Amino acid sequence: MGEEKICAVCGDRATGYHFHVMTCEGCKGFFRRSISKGVCFTCPFTRNCTVTKAKRRQCQACRLQKCLAVGMRKDMIMSEEALQMRRVLRKRKQQEREPAGEPAELTEEQEQIISILLEAHKRHFDSGFSQFAHCRGGPLAPLQSLPGDMLPDIFSMLPHFADLSTVLIQQVIKFAKEIPAFRSLPIDDQISLLKGATLEICQIQFNTVFNEETKAWECGQHCYTIQDGALDHPGITQRHTIDQLQEKMALTLKSYIDQCSFCPRLLYAKLLLLLTELRTLKVENTRQILHIQDLTAMTPLLSEIIS
Repeated sequence: MGEEKICAVCGDRATGYHFHVMTCEGCKGFFRRSISKGVCFTCPFTRNCTVTKAKRRQCQACRLQKCLAVGMRKDMIMSEEALQMRRVLRKRKQQEREPAGEPAELTEEQEQIISILLEAHKRHFDSGFSQFAHCRGGPLAPLQSLPGDMLPDIFSMLPHFADLSTVLIQQVIKFAKEIPAFRSLPIDDQISLLKGATLEICQIQFNTVFNEETKAWECGQHCYTIQDGALDHPGITQRHTIDQLQEKMALTLKSYIDQCSFCPRLLYAKLLLLLTELRTLKVENTRQILHIQDLTAMTPLLSEIIS
């Protein structure tokens, strides 16, 4: 538990047991196609090629031999008719469960999407906010507040918030670049999506550390209060493709929430309603940033995101 699953054939990230062996989606599909079509491969070298994630397509003969050597079984490959029948039965069982309120199981593709998103989040979102220590200026010490009705010098905090925003934006960009569906889009669409959604994602990330009791955002060694910050995407070309990707992500989120016993009822619907409020906050946030964009506090990356 907790350990990364490795494909026994090529060493890539595995998605589960396929034909009796822990393998990735690529080797699963290759083995099924090779056996189903009865293809006879020939090694152009010494029949001892190294099979890795990077080299697995170089020699199909040695890759198939490696599949068999690690224990993948031919007899477990189902015919197209049998596969179609299994899909029909799965759909029928899912429909039978739904009236009883039982959650539908996640599909293999949805599990893979969740795995990619979680791994990317772990790698690129700093839960300890250690990078905030390198930002200019800074907030009050944790849980410290100003006396009476005193407010902080807003403009003295601008350089710090500009650097803080830039750190969060950089994390979002690195996160997005790890999603295959995002990388497959034209670069102009990638830029437009990042410009349109980055500030919203930053806001979600920042609010995960909000303490309702202290009414403060506790970011590791830094703490921010409400006083500290008293301060549809254009340019898209592949709109239909992006709509399909967003729908797939939304359905994956719904399936994930439905099968989680600890999630409150109607959580998915409530999240959708919050998106409207989040868009409103983003518009106001951008308006205020544009109002102060001529100040030296603005960083180039932040200027590009709101442009």
